[in-house]
Amino acid sequence: MKIGVVVNEGPYTHQASDTAYQFTKAALEKGHEIYRVFFYHDGVNNATRLTVPPQDERNVQRNWSELSEKYNLDLVVCIAAAQRRGILDDSEAKRHGKGDGAANLAPGFRISGLGQLIESGIQADRLVVFGD
Repeated sequence: MKIGVVVNEGPYTHQASDTAYQFTKAALEKGHEIYRVFFYHDGVNNATRLTVPPQDERNVQRNWSELSEKYNLDLVVCIAAAQRRGILDDSEAKRHGKGDGAANLAPGFRISGLGQLIESGIQADRLVVFGD
């Protein structure tokens, strides 16, 4: 089965991100295809490389990045939601005059628009949404 995943909540304010990660990982391990994981609303906070959780706690951003690398996942961050929350890649940081070193998008994630969410809904057999 081809599955699209939407994450609407941040990593440390709601269980949705952890549940989405565990669901995605389990689906991949069972041989399903994850078409794309789309981070929207506060879910874009999963994509910042600047989080530094205590060593004895889970690192949600690192978990997503490692899963992306292992399975070649398409982790897409909504550009509008990301900009509102200060999450930028190199080109967006430059475009907005934020200077060198302002990019904070974590490895494995990319920024794009809502068209990627719509495409997921069209291409996937199921679109599973985590969070409000």
